Amino acid sequence: MGRKVTLATCSLNQWALDFEGNLTRILKSIEIAKQRGAKYRLGPELEICGYGCADHFYESDTLLHCFQVLKSLMESPLTQDIICDVGMPVMHHNVRYNCRVIFLNKKILLIRPKMLLANYGNNREFRWFSPWSRPRYVEEYFLPRMIQDLTGQTTVPFGDGVLSTKDTCLGSEICAELWNPRSPHVDMGLDGIEIFTNSSASYHELRKADHRVNLIKSATTKSGGIYLFANQKGCDGDRLYYDGCAMIAINGDIVARGAQFSLEDVEVVTATLDLEDVRSYRGERYSKVTKHHKPYTRIKTDFSLSDCDDRCLPTHQPVEWIFHTPEEEISLGPACWLWDYLRRSGQAGFLLPLSGGVDSSSTACIVYSMCVQICQAIKDGNSQVLEDVQRVVNDSSYRPEDPRELCGHLFTTCYMASENSSEDTRNRAKDLAAQIGSNHLNINIDMAVKGMLGIFSMVTGKWPQFCANGGSARENLALQNVQARIRMILAYLFAQLCLWAQGKPGGLLVLGSANVDESLTGYFTKYDCSSADINPIGGVSKMDLKCFLQYCVKSFQLTALIGILDAPPTAELEPLTDGKVVQTDEADMGMTYSELSVIGRLRKISKCGPYSMFCKLIHSWKETFSPSQVATKVKHFFRMYSINRHKMTTVTPSYHAENYSPDDNRFDLRPFLYNTQWAWQFRCIDNEVSKRKKNTDPKFTDQ
Repeated sequence: MGRKVTLATCSLNQWALDFEGNLTRILKSIEIAKQRGAKYRLGPELEICGYGCADHFYESDTLLHCFQVLKSLMESPLTQDIICDVGMPVMHHNVRYNCRVIFLNKKILLIRPKMLLANYGNNREFRWFSPWSRPRYVEEYFLPRMIQDLTGQTTVPFGDGVLSTKDTCLGSEICAELWNPRSPHVDMGLDGIEIFTNSSASYHELRKADHRVNLIKSATTKSGGIYLFANQKGCDGDRLYYDGCAMIAINGDIVARGAQFSLEDVEVVTATLDLEDVRSYRGERYSKVTKHHKPYTRIKTDFSLSDCDDRCLPTHQPVEWIFHTPEEEISLGPACWLWDYLRRSGQAGFLLPLSGGVDSSSTACIVYSMCVQICQAIKDGNSQVLEDVQRVVNDSSYRPEDPRELCGHLFTTCYMASENSSEDTRNRAKDLAAQIGSNHLNINIDMAVKGMLGIFSMVTGKWPQFCANGGSARENLALQNVQARIRMILAYLFAQLCLWAQGKPGGLLVLGSANVDESLTGYFTKYDCSSADINPIGGVSKMDLKCFLQYCVKSFQLTALIGILDAPPTAELEPLTDGKVVQTDEADMGMTYSELSVIGRLRKISKCGPYSMFCKLIHSWKETFSPSQVATKVKHFFRMYSINRHKMTTVTPSYHAENYSPDDNRFDLRPFLYNTQWAWQFRCIDNEVSKRKKNTDPKFTDQ
């Protein structure tokens, strides 16, 4: 009797509503799985239509096209003699469910709806789907006529069932069900299910990958069994990057894994495992376990995952998972996201206003990292990447050999100087552009600024002045903003026409470079250079970006970054003093980037309002600040945040990387018109400060 099974899972770079492309990638993964001897293939969540369809899930067209793709899959010779587990939305009794459809040899075996929906972070599944709320219950689903005609089936099982083959039993979890305290794999394991499958659309966040791996290891450590994890990868049409990491585990050990970041559209992970290892593991631990629930409905199929003669078949052994550092994650994730966006947008490259500061330099380094990955993928024989590069540069004979050379084809940088710009930042931008190989332009905006102010003066008879020249704070701010906004207008002008001026086809995507902390406080001009097509660093903190640039110095030998890291962050929008910059970001904001990072995490992750934030910070900052100083910083932050929150409604779509991101699109839903006095909340803080001033304990006494 056979006992060794070969199983396949995968990561697919699916694209929302790209039914043709999604079908091709699914079939490719099944073909690879069969070539490796697998008898079961698991795919990502909602892989037929793509996870990011959003309100397109409401459309009957989406459901129709999913069934059309399912029909094409079942008709294909590639899907014969292998159990295929695919994801798509299904409407049952006029209710829409996020489902797995499991089929074999033109017969649907089971439709398993998702039971525990993801409705946190960037996920809004309750908006489009309902959870299946009947554990271990299965009923009939009437198939659409096009599927009936193919399969000869009128109805199929629909619900929380499991699949029983001649040699083992498989049960499904879908994405968030793994993360839930009542994960189905616990009860399934107690009911004898030996193989758990999880189809996910799990997106990248910095420092998250180990949580995912540890959950899967924990699931099979406590329950025993084999666990397959499939995930989407790439940008499927919005701010998220799905980071692969397909894996297979047994009894607490990872035995096969895929890449977290790569340019491969289809990555298949297979493993051969011995079912007797599961049975031995459980036999020792489950001997005295009592089941309290009714058994799962087993859908029986006349098919084996193992062969009779498998004694000589080697099994996969545990592998060590080496996690990327945060700096490596920033280098790889946003770069892959940019490549997907570029090749799918139909544009010919990127344009970046490069100021010579940390933020814009970080964006430039991510583009350079993208070019490094593209060249490596082509060297490794990835024909799809080569085909995409040739299409983007409009040259079917082009084959990139060096990242700097490729950067010259895809990337334009421009330094937009004004009378307030220093030679130091100009030279830093020029040196970095030379090292990464971008097409670099030097543009002076003074003529445009004077023209704008001239129009204002002609209408009003007034000419505003900087504070340094005797002007008011209102004049000072307006003069800074007009410079910033002119840079945005010029960036788009050059993005649209710079290739035209060279006699080349196509346009460029404008890249933004505002970090997550600046977005949190609104420390940027609305409709300035932060207004771009996309922003690869909008979800990354300033502190992480500095570490990332240090990584780039070592990994890419970009020594120009050393001077950029040593310089204080500045907007360079106010007049210089003796040719030197006096304006700095942290002085303008009234707090350091390190403090902002702490405050941002408390606001979003710890769900703190002004008062509870103050109560936490007086303890964590007690060695540095007195209670009244903490109160001042908290109040200052919430005033800045509430005054500037409206800017988040128009901020450039950014790569999601940080779990305290203030992205207004769907991750951080807040008002944008606040009472900025926060009278009640700030009074609570003041009362607490007064109480602590009366406290005799010296550590609570203001100095």
